Amino acid sequence: MGKYLLRRVLQVIPVVLGTTLLVYALVFALPGDPVKAMFGDKPVNPAVEAQLRAEYNLDKPFIVQYFIFLKNALTLDFGKTFSGQLVIDEIGRAFPVTIRLALMAFVFEAVFGIIFGVISGLKKGKWYDTVILIVSLLLISVPTFVTGFLGQYLFGIKWSILPVTAGNDPTFIDLLLPAMVLGSVSMAYIIRLTRSEISSNIAEDYVRTARAKGMSNRQVMLRHVLRNSLIPVVTYLGQDIAALMGGAMISETIFNIHGVGWLTYQSILKGEGNLVVSIVTLLMLIFVVCNLIVDLLYAALDPRIRYA
Repeated sequence: MGKYLLRRVLQVIPVVLGTTLLVYALVFALPGDPVKAMFGDKPVNPAVEAQLRAEYNLDKPFIVQYFIFLKNALTLDFGKTFSGQLVIDEIGRAFPVTIRLALMAFVFEAVFGIIFGVISGLKKGKWYDTVILIVSLLLISVPTFVTGFLGQYLFGIKWSILPVTAGNDPTFIDLLLPAMVLGSVSMAYIIRLTRSEISSNIAEDYVRTARAKGMSNRQVMLRHVLRNSLIPVVTYLGQDIAALMGGAMISETIFNIHGVGWLTYQSILKGEGNLVVSIVTLLMLIFVVCNLIVDLLYAALDPRIRYA
């Protein structure tokens, strides 16, 4: 187990370098001049412009800027934004909001996705199986921004059940509708994945053997069918929790949530290279940690899995 963990940690190093280099290159290639953008239509004093470029290392070649970023990132010094705010402070204000939103979306998609997937898998061919499949297909097919605007109109404007926007300091109720919208597509995939695994495993020989030994249907479902069926679902959920945080840009923009997605979008518009790369680096580390936890959960779900 120790060697396995060490190997997985070492694999993070090339992933971090490759991801940050790619994102930094993309931000560097964006059109426009961030220094001139700070002044808008006003003329820029050449001396002030040179001072700002030197302060933010914009007068150096791309590769030099990248290595300076890596050196500072090792001490969690991500520099300052063009407005003079510390990058780590900007991220610190936005991340808790996105974490709450992502966790609520994660719980929503996991609970309802598995429940409806199990119902659909056990009652395959019934009318409610057909209804669940149609609804899940609609959720997958419809873009997130359409689902978000539709949710705002129905739950916020027409029925006045939930708030339409969240604002700067959102509460649980404020984030409920955005979380449902954010987790709706993933919930649909989990429904279809769980249904497929349940209907496949329930016809396996080991299920018939367990029933022949006198086990009740409840025991067979909990100990054998559901346990084996959850392995691919857990894999998907582990990858999706990081994807929810990174993919919250559309939902946060629709519902005016000042989280990581909204901050990333604003940073791209302003050409804030350090801020964008810092956010992506943190999201990537969360993604790697989630995948490692999922790999370790395999042994709990299937005792046949061992780590050398």
